[in-house]
Amino acid sequence: MSLSRRGFLGRSAVAGAGIAFVGSTEVLLAPGAFAAPRDNQDDQDDERRGRPSFGYGPLVPDPAGRLALPAGFSYQIVSQAGVTKLESGHFTPSNHDGTGAFDRAGGGSVLVNNHELRGKLADWPLPVPHIEGYVYDPGVAGGCTVVEADRHGRRIREYVGVAGTSTNCAGGRTPWETWLTCEETEDLAGQNGATKDHGYVFEVEPYDKHANRDPKPIKALGRYAHEAVAVDPRRGHLYLTEDAGNPNGLLYRWEPPRGFRHGRGRLKGLADDAGTLAAMHCLDAAGNHVDDLSRATEIGTTYQVKWVPVPERDARKTAVRKQFTNSDVTRGRKLEGIAWNETGVYVVTSFARAESPVAHDGQVWYYDPARQRITLKLRYGVNPNPAVDGAFDSPDNITVSPHGGVILAEDGEGIQHLVGAASNGRSYPLARNDVNMGTPEKPEYSEFTGPTFSSDEKILFANVQEPGTMFAITGPWRHHAEL
Repeated sequence: MSLSRRGFLGRSAVAGAGIAFVGSTEVLLAPGAFAAPRDNQDDQDDERRGRPSFGYGPLVPDPAGRLALPAGFSYQIVSQAGVTKLESGHFTPSNHDGTGAFDRAGGGSVLVNNHELRGKLADWPLPVPHIEGYVYDPGVAGGCTVVEADRHGRRIREYVGVAGTSTNCAGGRTPWETWLTCEETEDLAGQNGATKDHGYVFEVEPYDKHANRDPKPIKALGRYAHEAVAVDPRRGHLYLTEDAGNPNGLLYRWEPPRGFRHGRGRLKGLADDAGTLAAMHCLDAAGNHVDDLSRATEIGTTYQVKWVPVPERDARKTAVRKQFTNSDVTRGRKLEGIAWNETGVYVVTSFARAESPVAHDGQVWYYDPARQRITLKLRYGVNPNPAVDGAFDSPDNITVSPHGGVILAEDGEGIQHLVGAASNGRSYPLARNDVNMGTPEKPEYSEFTGPTFSSDEKILFANVQEPGTMFAITGPWRHHAEL
């Protein structure tokens, strides 16, 4: 969700004793930090050939005024709110958010697309249609659609996966080929049009439409303002972020009960109190409690992690995050995207201000479950002028790129990008949203959401949230070092 947008902090250049912008393909550097030495042979070879040494070069304005991309890249629209239509005849819903990509039989992709719509069904001109049998709560407007596209990213069809859920923000793809959609709300029945309780995770089947009938929340994963989820395929743990404030949210881990085996539909069959839901508690190198992730200001900061069981996960009287004191757990402002990468998970905190001990405009962490350690990989500094292009900030959704590093979706004020980030804190622009929803005097741009690659690694699917457009981006992808 859009709240604020600030500046990027990495390790690229120093300007005196302060923080300085250093160009559209660069990042900012903390005072006292030093640029990493250039030791990448691929970069040096590219420079000799006249190609950009990092990233894909500057963004080229789009004649259609939609999506600026590097030279050699192109896009096509897969779905568009109020323009494309579902099999039912309804228009594609608005407010595209998290998206999962799956192989399609015969080639192409099946995409499960969240629609972040909170509140009454009647309040939204383009809600997720309430198709009989696929509705959880008849009072609210959110949910998911399922889009099929061919191997070139061209749309084939779209239909409802689940309806009557609320504020479907991000989510996560499972190793057993389903999508977990997350409700970023704590609304109870009787609030904001709801006739049932919300703040849950739902499982959506991309291949078997009938399996999505009679949607049921996975209450074992807790009821809170869910943002995203990632699955540890070896241990079976689920990691879940909470985008909430007052107090700041938490990073959770759900450990399955002994003997449980993951698979399609099995999470929905769990008892409401199955397994152990726990919140992250960090300790610094001296063994001292860390109350908030914003305390870390140096790239490479590492904390030891312990997990503290949640007392009452359905939060009937007290929100889950409020069941802990600040000395029990480690909080983070706007815990957003999360993505599994071979041996651990990347975790994003979008920005911090007065509600956090130390101000910043976003962090990217990496948690290693084998060592039970979390390490700061990127840190975003305060952007004094987000209306000026050239700096990157306010990360939200994240995906691991098959071409190395990660892709981050910006969410905040001012100009919005898809940003690639790789080793040594280096970042580069991959796309810019050029659709101005405001005025020439006061421009306004919607956030990017849901970046995800096709399994053949050729297409990056990504959304602009408002009013809601899914793009299929193709181009001369090249390898970048891991983050």
